[in-house]
Amino acid sequence: MSLTLFPFSNFLSFSLILSLLLLPLSLSITDPSDVQALGVLYNALNSPTSLTGWKVGDGDPCGESWKGITCEGSSVVSIELSGLGLNGTLGYLLSDLMSLRKLDLSDNKIHDTIPYQLPPNLTSLNLARNNLSGNLPYSISAMTSLNYLNVSNNVLSMTVGDIFTTLSDLDTLDLSFNSFSGDLPPSFASLSNLSSLFLQNNQLTGTLVSLVGLPLDTLNVAHNNFSGWIPHELSSIPNFIYDGNSFANGPPPPSPPFASPPPSGSHNSHHRSGSGSHNKSRGSDNENSAGHKGLATGAVVGIVLGSVLVAVLVLLALVFCIQKQKKKEKGAKTSSGSLPRGGSLPHGVANVTPQMQEQRVKSAAVVADLKPPPVENVTIERVPLKSGSLRQMKSPITSTSYTVASLQSATNSFSQEFIIGEGSLGRVYKADFPNGKIMAIKKIDNSALSLQEEDNFLEAVSNMSRLRHPNIVTLAGYCAEHGQRLLVYEYIGNGNLHDMLHFVDESSKDLSWNARVRIALGTARALEYLHEVCLPSVVHRNFKSANILLDEDLNPHLSDCGLAALTPNTERQVSTQMVGSFGYSAPEFALSGVYTVKSDVYSFGVVMLELLTGRKPLDSSRVRSEQSLVRWATPQLHDIDSLSKMVDPALNGMYPAKSLSRFADIIALCVQPEPEFRPPMSEVVQALVRLVQRASVVKRRPSEDSGFGHKTPDHEAIDMSF
Repeated sequence: MSLTLFPFSNFLSFSLILSLLLLPLSLSITDPSDVQALGVLYNALNSPTSLTGWKVGDGDPCGESWKGITCEGSSVVSIELSGLGLNGTLGYLLSDLMSLRKLDLSDNKIHDTIPYQLPPNLTSLNLARNNLSGNLPYSISAMTSLNYLNVSNNVLSMTVGDIFTTLSDLDTLDLSFNSFSGDLPPSFASLSNLSSLFLQNNQLTGTLVSLVGLPLDTLNVAHNNFSGWIPHELSSIPNFIYDGNSFANGPPPPSPPFASPPPSGSHNSHHRSGSGSHNKSRGSDNENSAGHKGLATGAVVGIVLGSVLVAVLVLLALVFCIQKQKKKEKGAKTSSGSLPRGGSLPHGVANVTPQMQEQRVKSAAVVADLKPPPVENVTIERVPLKSGSLRQMKSPITSTSYTVASLQSATNSFSQEFIIGEGSLGRVYKADFPNGKIMAIKKIDNSALSLQEEDNFLEAVSNMSRLRHPNIVTLAGYCAEHGQRLLVYEYIGNGNLHDMLHFVDESSKDLSWNARVRIALGTARALEYLHEVCLPSVVHRNFKSANILLDEDLNPHLSDCGLAALTPNTERQVSTQMVGSFGYSAPEFALSGVYTVKSDVYSFGVVMLELLTGRKPLDSSRVRSEQSLVRWATPQLHDIDSLSKMVDPALNGMYPAKSLSRFADIIALCVQPEPEFRPPMSEVVQALVRLVQRASVVKRRPSEDSGFGHKTPDHEAIDMSF
């Protein structure tokens, strides 16, 4: 009996030991989203051989010990790839590295702009000594755990964005050796734990007032264009370097604090240890005793100069009032002479009421509140016109110029069978080029354009050609000859969201709840890029489900971005190009013709309603109370019982109830009547990211690949706050 039990017990022991040995391997399987993000980064860096172990699209960074990768469990927490000669860019999926705390890519040759979305939970970001251009991305403002930020020795430019309000944990900030310009952002004053600040060798201007009160022990502002007085509070900083500026001589006057420095007092300051600019000069006793005699003379001179100054000011004020009165009289004559007989406004111009004007001011203020950083330097290029004159364009056209003949050949002379759509500006054709490439051609109807001159069209093309985002349809080329204007886009071959939701029964079954949330997230990221990354902000103006194209993997691609520049801009416009947008238009546009980024947010909320309900924004086939989707759905968005009855029947009840509720919460915020209460797209993106993360946790069970039953208790295991 003992002989039979002994081998069995050995077998059990062996099995137990083997299981313990294999346990770390099973736990080292890296989070799929981390694997995908690293694959995109590896590809963007041109797949360098120095990154041993790295792969595109698969692999196990944690289990296979990829170079520079540190993990905790199945999550990547650190990427350290300094000094490896890496070339290329940083890709677009870094924001998916949700557990990443340290990212060090310093001392390489990485170029292009810093991605507009970065890992949100970083504590240390080092991109120093590369060839990065553009500016600091706005998403840094959401990285509240950031302790160390170094982007020195790049070619970053323009003003430093006002993005530091929430970065109270930041200890070290190094922006040195770039081309930043403009004044220091007011939010610097919020860096309550900042000990080291390096701003040297830029083109910064203004004063250092925003640095007063910070707990700095190292401050270097050398070789900039700062002026004014150095605040006396900064004199106690142990390591303070400020040479190479135009600071005023002597300490700032106690009163008034806004007084200008004397013109003769400017000089180039030096290192604090070698500068006496903070110490009051002391004269001899003889000089002090002679002060009373000089005081009387100075008082007389001051009185005379003051009298002359007052007289000059009175004279200038009189001249100004006379000129202003003349302008008023001239303007009154012009206004009265420009109205048609009877005093009504000319045809096509809206009668602007005080209420409409107030609404415009409110909407304009909403846009002014957004302070996105620019993403790239703007170069100036002179474009010759037919008349021989020159016009300056903001940037060169980066897309390909096509001939009319080549586009005619690719579309069989724009024949009927090649038509794949029709938009507000004209028809869209599928084009088959001889090299096998398939493109989409938008043939613009000249009667739809408000910009009739060719150079204006080219400037619009130039701006559109610079839009680069994975969820935006790329403008690949254009044509402007023989009076024709055509736009050549990448071809997205799986139709648009509107048709998939409303017209094709079989396809709508492919739109699982997860797919719908991902489509919402992708298009939200596209709008976030247009609104908060591009400078100036790009307002889409025609956001609707028909303009969301889907590829074979159901990834969304927003079309018609930047086309608003080619459409008429008259108030209260009613034309063929707006008919398709009824049901998507925000209330402020219907009331006053005002359209802002917040109007796009409203339209996005309507598209989310389409994804949730499967209904059209306007549907005259339904009973009157249900014809307007927003009006019908909004009162029910916070009632869980009503909400479950609103869901698209094509989902067959396969969705997590918590996710559905959060989705509805986002919609309710987006479709609020008042534009100022709608969230910016960056907040919408973050809320949808949480939904996707939630869905990815649940989706790991193979039985739920097609969707999730809303009655499953496990779906409620993880709370999702929004």
